[in-house]
Amino acid sequence: MLLHFSPTKPLFSPPNLRRNPPISPPRSLRIRAIDAAQIFDYETQLKSEYRKSSALKIAVLGFGNFGQFLSKTLIRHGHDLITHSRSDYSSAASSIGARFFHNPHDLCEQHPDVVLLCTSILSTESVLRSFPFQRLRRSTLFVDVLSVKEFPKTLFLKYLPKEFDILCTHPMFGPESGKHSWSGLPFVYDKVRIGDESSRHERCDKFLKVFESEGCRMVEMSCEEHDKHAAGSQFVTHTMGRVLEKFGVESSPINTKGYETLLDLVENTSSDSFELYYGLFMYNQNALEQLERLDMAFESIKKELFGRLHQVYRKQMFGGGGEGKKTEQKLLNDGVVRVKEESSSSSSS
Repeated sequence: MLLHFSPTKPLFSPPNLRRNPPISPPRSLRIRAIDAAQIFDYETQLKSEYRKSSALKIAVLGFGNFGQFLSKTLIRHGHDLITHSRSDYSSAASSIGARFFHNPHDLCEQHPDVVLLCTSILSTESVLRSFPFQRLRRSTLFVDVLSVKEFPKTLFLKYLPKEFDILCTHPMFGPESGKHSWSGLPFVYDKVRIGDESSRHERCDKFLKVFESEGCRMVEMSCEEHDKHAAGSQFVTHTMGRVLEKFGVESSPINTKGYETLLDLVENTSSDSFELYYGLFMYNQNALEQLERLDMAFESIKKELFGRLHQVYRKQMFGGGGEGKKTEQKLLNDGVVRVKEESSSSSSS
């Protein structure tokens, strides 16, 4: 068999001599923000991880009205909240992003950084007496928010293991007075016992930072000094509010600004339970003295009023040239009543 080769047309063409197919124009590109989204998600993830690393796990004991009030702000600042109470507040805890534990042993096994005591004053000792401290880490920080301070300090030192840190605080506001803002409201605290490690001091400061960031007026004060001042301010305020409530003050069409202030006082104090007021009296050794001074002040005012009235009757019955004397009584800080007399003629000149 003979093969015929054409001299003008090679049988095989070298690769570099082959004609490449024509290149088609590129399709229109669709720009997607994939890279930008990845950067944004990365930054968000970093922020989230940072907040988690700096967040405290706080166990709230006593998840009633005040406990829930504080918990909402603590969660808003990125802290992890776990709660326990005698009553079932699981739905209330879930609604604000907290977890509720029916058993305090299960709560302690979560190993919180901070245990925040929001119980009533009257139930504080029974709660501490039965609390399973052995399930907590030995460096746990205990904080209370009671309205008296010497009493919880004494209980903490009595019942808590010596390795635990103690911070006594008093947010001097509540759900009513602090419902719009905490700015300018006083927050009193006493670092009773904080360990030497820097991490313990940072944890304590991180907790206090929540209230400082909310604009509270931070006041560092000993528990003893707090109770002395509180008896003359908070207890007296609650007493006057409850007296006016018993008196039956009511709004009228011609309220003055001063009267409106009294109505607000009654509203604020009556919203608190009598258990709280009784606790202010029972567990503050200065409260009885203030109550006695209030009673003496009221009696002093009555005597002054009736003394003036007696002078008017005497003048009407016997006449006279204004030679009578007026008496003014003033209650001093030591409880002594000072009587000041001045002639009627000198006062009218």
